[in-house]
Amino acid sequence: MASTPRKLCGALLGFAASAACAAVLPGQVDVSVSEPRAFGYQLGDRVSRTVTVDAADGLVLDESSVPQPGARGNALELRSVARRSSAESGGRRHELTLTYQVFLSSPQPRTLEMPGFTLRFKGEPRTQEARVEAWPVTVSPLVPVEVSPRRGLGELQPDAAPPLIDMRFARWRLIGYGLVAMVLLGYLAHVYIGLPWWARAHRPFTQAWRSMRGLTPASPEPQWREAIQRLHGALNRTMGEVVFEEGIDRFVRAQPRFAHLREDLASFFRQSRLEFFGSERQPATDRSWLVEFCRRCRDAERGAA
Repeated sequence: MASTPRKLCGALLGFAASAACAAVLPGQVDVSVSEPRAFGYQLGDRVSRTVTVDAADGLVLDESSVPQPGARGNALELRSVARRSSAESGGRRHELTLTYQVFLSSPQPRTLEMPGFTLRFKGEPRTQEARVEAWPVTVSPLVPVEVSPRRGLGELQPDAAPPLIDMRFARWRLIGYGLVAMVLLGYLAHVYIGLPWWARAHRPFTQAWRSMRGLTPASPEPQWREAIQRLHGALNRTMGEVVFEEGIDRFVRAQPRFAHLREDLASFFRQSRLEFFGSERQPATDRSWLVEFCRRCRDAERGAA
């Protein structure tokens, strides 16, 4: 029974000694590497190694000594460097996980090397270096050099035919889009082209001008009377009500475009009164004036000077 306390004390002393050894001594740098297997890799595989460095207080890792990914064109390329740092007794622990990728496919097994590098630590009492040696990586070919001549192996096979895709739904959808686009274009053409053109063609004085421009002073009397009635109808449609001679001023106020034709409108009403109710007929020159008057009204209706 007396030996039990002695054994317990011995175990405690051993644990304290191992803990003391685990602590980083001042100015000391310890490095350990967890290496991957050195065989069994092929094109495209990734392989990682983990470097653990315990640095004493006062030593700071020189960032320029840490390997950097990004170099291209190597058979074994460094793709990423994962870092982790933590405080330890008497110093700091740095863990670096370097991941490489195989970019070589040789016809025979080939041994590559994960390159070695040196980590530098600056500080007191002096700059320290930790060397990480190279590590071999064996890369195997994807297929053997001598391939079986069986069907499907051996020589390069012809390209497989692409799978057929049912395009009926897409075709009908495209036709539907086209029909909708045609309807919309037709609507826009109707609104912005058809309706304005129709409105211009059916203006009151434009229609009166079409019926009158072919008349001559020698045209039959009924045609001239019909033309005068069309002019009266154009005035009434423009005003929205029947226009009489005494309403010329009100017409001009409502339709300022015709303000410069105030005197011509008064002359037209006088000639119309004489044509339908007078005892004398108008001379032929007045008929020419009526044609010109109708043209000026059409221009005023369009907004032309």
